[in-house]
Amino acid sequence: MSESVYKIIELVGTSTESWEKAAVTAIETAMKTLDDVRIAEVVKQDIQIEDGKILAYRTRLKISFKYHSKDVS
Repeated sequence: MSESVYKIIELVGTSTESWEKAAVTAIETAMKTLDDVRIAEVVKQDIQIEDGKILAYRTRLKISFKYHSKDVS
C-alpha cells in the first residue's frame, strides 16, 4: 500500500426529521465539493428546541477525505 494523507473537517448537518437524515445531509453536501470522501464519524448529536417544540435534529460529523497534493513543475 502506498503512503496516503487524509484531511479531516468537521461539519454539522440539520434535519427536521432525524439525526440520521441530518448526518446524510452533511455527507451528501460535502461530497459535492470534496473528492475521495472516505469516513464520516458522528461526534455529537443534539436537538434545537424552541417553545417546547423540536425545531431540528443536528448531527456533528468529522469527515475525512484523501488529500491530493498538486504537482508543481
